[in-house]
Amino acid sequence: MELTAMESQMGVCVSFLLLIFSLLSLQAAAEDVFVGVNIGTDLSVMPHPTQVVALLKAQQIRHVRLYDADGGMLMALANTGIQVMVSVPNEQLLGIGQSNSTAANWVNHNVIAHYPATNISAISVGSEVLTELPNAAKILVNAMKYIHSALVASNLDHQIKVSTPLSSSIILDSFPPSQAFFNASLDPVIVPLLGFLQSTNSFLMFNVYPYYDYMQSDGFILLDYALLKPLPSNKEAVDSNTLLRYTNVFDALVDAAYFAMASLNFTNIPIVVSETGWPSKGGATEPDATLDNANTYNSNLIRHVLNKTGTPKHPGVAVSTYIYELYNEDMKPGPISEKNWGLFDANGKPIYILRLTGSGLVLANDTMNPTYCAAKEGADSKMLQAALDWACGPGRVDCSALLQGQPCYEPDNVMAHATYAFNAYYHQMGKASGSCDFNGVAAVTTSNPSHGSCSFSESVGRNGTMANITAPSMNSTKSDSSASDYEYNILSCALMMFGALLGGSIWL
Repeated sequence: MELTAMESQMGVCVSFLLLIFSLLSLQAAAEDVFVGVNIGTDLSVMPHPTQVVALLKAQQIRHVRLYDADGGMLMALANTGIQVMVSVPNEQLLGIGQSNSTAANWVNHNVIAHYPATNISAISVGSEVLTELPNAAKILVNAMKYIHSALVASNLDHQIKVSTPLSSSIILDSFPPSQAFFNASLDPVIVPLLGFLQSTNSFLMFNVYPYYDYMQSDGFILLDYALLKPLPSNKEAVDSNTLLRYTNVFDALVDAAYFAMASLNFTNIPIVVSETGWPSKGGATEPDATLDNANTYNSNLIRHVLNKTGTPKHPGVAVSTYIYELYNEDMKPGPISEKNWGLFDANGKPIYILRLTGSGLVLANDTMNPTYCAAKEGADSKMLQAALDWACGPGRVDCSALLQGQPCYEPDNVMAHATYAFNAYYHQMGKASGSCDFNGVAAVTTSNPSHGSCSFSESVGRNGTMANITAPSMNSTKSDSSASDYEYNILSCALMMFGALLGGSIWL
């Protein structure tokens, strides 16, 4: 029996709600470690927010840090589940640090207006303020307190943490780590800052750049030690005070921060590395800014973090980390290396393919191989049917091959038919990142689903990227396209769900 448009919409909505509630139950157990990415915007052609989010989803990136609170990005990130750290830019810090009401207005406009549809989990107040904007140092903690007070007023202080990234350069004598301490001239700011983090159960945001430590060491630091490569025991660095052995600069710098906090009697503040990475290209004076070294560092880093190795001071206590950064930023001032920290170019093409065999899907960033879109094993049959109906209807996929007697009719089940329709839509959209999702019941695969006389498309879009697709406008209306109708209906379902949650006083 043929479903009416309303019945089909309700079927999609019910399936969507079932999916979301199942995801909520999974989210109840909080993640204890993650690798995220920073998203800079100093590009001559910045991808549309929907393209950025499509790339994040395709790469299984579940945590991002923005250097501002751009409304377009926050809208595009809505209902994705991706955890977002928004930022108060340094140029706005003085106003917020001097006015409680200015801070409250900022939170209302940039956080409350988007939460909880957009999963904002933290606010970065400024960036490396103590070294980049020393004149604002005296009001930094005030700004953090004002932002936090605004969250308290909205009952969001437990869901959204407030912190500020510190440069590792403010720690003196970082090796051996046990002797590390903060620059004493900064103690009037550091002590109340750490006190704030401790009292609000927040974390220290710490920017760690082994590349710069290596470059500035005049050969004292081995390249392999900076790149997290395995070292023979005689090449490991030993802290003479604790006898702890260090196999890489990353761990040594993180432990230096732990020891520096301990020297001020703060011993229970966790660390999140808010920036780290390695440039893939440099000028004549930067011979070690290479594709291979960038690949080696980031690949080793991801494995190191996700393996929950911890550090010698805190073994097994994983340090969640944001990689700097998602895109190469061609408009960045400074040396060539400053423009080349990205994992992707503006078209979504990987700068290099991370070597992550056996480390799961996160940041696999290989978009060059022939790929297909298939229904996920174990996906809910009702959700598959709803997505199949959409693909063969509003999605404008030619599903005639699925009719009885046609090449792809057998096997006659929703899994096989959905895979055909999903893959056809995926190729119809130029294999654009994000076009193989269908509310979570489909995934990109390198396994060709072709069988018998049923042949699946193998054509690859230009450079395997999403450059050959026009991103939908952020202000598109229902009349723009049938795809927009579908997105509008899904958004309506999301709003229904959040209304139900709020009405039942269910909080994550």
